[in-house]
Amino acid sequence: MLKILTIIGARPQFIKAAIVSKIFKQSDFVHETIVHTGQHFDFNMDQLFFNELSIPTPKYNLNINSVSHGEMTGRMIIDLEKIIIQEKPNFILVYGDTNSTLAGALAAKKLHVKIIHVEAGLRSYNMRMPEEVNRVLTDRISDILFCPTEKAIINLKNEGFNGFNCKIVKNGDVMLDLALYCQKLNANKVQPLIKLNGRAFILCTIHREENTNDIEKLKSIINALNRITNEIEVVLPLHPRTKKIIDSNQIKLNFKALNPLGYFDMLKLLEHCSLVMTDSGGLQKEAFFFKKNCVTIREQTEWTELVENGFNVIAGSDENTIYDSYKTMIIKKNNFDIDLYGNGNASQIILDTLSELQ
Repeated sequence: MLKILTIIGARPQFIKAAIVSKIFKQSDFVHETIVHTGQHFDFNMDQLFFNELSIPTPKYNLNINSVSHGEMTGRMIIDLEKIIIQEKPNFILVYGDTNSTLAGALAAKKLHVKIIHVEAGLRSYNMRMPEEVNRVLTDRISDILFCPTEKAIINLKNEGFNGFNCKIVKNGDVMLDLALYCQKLNANKVQPLIKLNGRAFILCTIHREENTNDIEKLKSIINALNRITNEIEVVLPLHPRTKKIIDSNQIKLNFKALNPLGYFDMLKLLEHCSLVMTDSGGLQKEAFFFKKNCVTIREQTEWTELVENGFNVIAGSDENTIYDSYKTMIIKKNNFDIDLYGNGNASQIILDTLSELQ
């Protein structure tokens, strides 16, 4: 029996864990224990996802949030070290690129516990982004690296990973697994929150620190969205932290802002929107899964294959560039019948890979 200690703490990790933990639970050789660091603690960012996605209840919740990056990561390492010593897992599993990811990997490495990194090999090549620092460092000390794309494999090879003592596996994107699974469950669901009555709309999210910590950037982004809403409705599920910054700086929104949504509500919006505009890495991919063009409100993306194939455009934070990108992508016709992220069996490949270690 393989004992796996899975560490999660943020919305994208809840989504990924939902489908991987489901596969683990169905196996007869994996025993998984989940630790929630508490990095996301708002109900709609946290418990709602656990409830509706049937994520196994975490055995541990560290409740570490609302502090600086350094303090958050340090406190997580301290607490995770104690849990690892107590649980004695064969592997630590971490997802993506958050502080929870790096803290879990560092705590494991110091205790000589092997590390599984799901969504390895991604690069934005902007080391000012905390996410880039987290993913680069986590990759370097991981033992099994599950990569969602061929480009991720190439990134690791270019950094010399073929010479490191690690196993690199292209498994596809576990978020596609969950999207396909939940789309079937969602087919007959009716979300009373969504009352757009067939009107065309753009789905937008803003949460990255590079946008929200720079008030001039944030104002420029909101100005662009205010212009766009004169032509088509903009729907913005608003991250609690972003809402607080917008309110405290009295930035006026001329469009619909919603409280954070659960996964099924977001799927409904993705299914029916005309365009996605976001600074979220996960939503860029989900737009592709649902055959929607995307405008990325950042200076770069880890998902470069979306840009290279014309499904996504980088707009940055300049008001005019964002508006012009919207005008281009809202009418652009794309053929989404291309395999960029696998065929929906990424989680099974993780399980099959682990079964070889039995």
